[in-house]
Amino acid sequence: MAEARGPVRVVIVDDHAMFRRGVRAELEGAGQGLVEVLAEAADVDEAIAAITAHHPDVVLLDVHLPGGGGVEVMRRTTASGASPDTRYLALSVSDAAEDVIGTIRGGARGYVTKTITGPELVQAIGRVSEGDAVFSPRLAGFVLDAFSGAIDVAAVDEDLDRLTEREREVMRLIARGYAYKEVAKELFISIKTVETHMSSVLRKLQLSSRHELTRWASDRRLL
Repeated sequence: MAEARGPVRVVIVDDHAMFRRGVRAELEGAGQGLVEVLAEAADVDEAIAAITAHHPDVVLLDVHLPGGGGVEVMRRTTASGASPDTRYLALSVSDAAEDVIGTIRGGARGYVTKTITGPELVQAIGRVSEGDAVFSPRLAGFVLDAFSGAIDVAAVDEDLDRLTEREREVMRLIARGYAYKEVAKELFISIKTVETHMSSVLRKLQLSSRHELTRWASDRRLL
């Protein structure tokens, strides 16, 4: 008789405390005993400490984190050999091609966006824990394009590189037509902070309006 398997053991890594609490509540509510949340972390160092201490089956990992981002978490934990059997599932507001491809190349087994429902996330965690690759439907095409050579992921846009991780998140949402209030809600920051980031983005990119920003982002396949 096959041995009964326990719940998938998970660490949640995201720099927004409110979002982490929401994900934990969703997993505990929709998981029905299939998922056990071991710990939470808000930045790269906290994530590495939690993974090293708990050896989770799956890490739910935000792409943009203080201290180097999700790829840095995977790089350092892999290099240390602290938790070799842990698998990583990116859970991010960003669905930009370079984020998806860079995260997968960094070692993640899947990438889903924060629009995912609780039951869908539980299912994705279970599949990743079993070794499957999981992507939100739109994102799978980016990965196929990258590995077929249709996207030049080695090219670095110097303008984009000037932006901080938070400015990139704000830029993409504004370029897609989000209002400042909607961006603030999506990223769990104040409207004033969104305005500050937007001003900085336009200044660094030498753009003068949201319309120009949308065109700029579209040209670089960031939408």
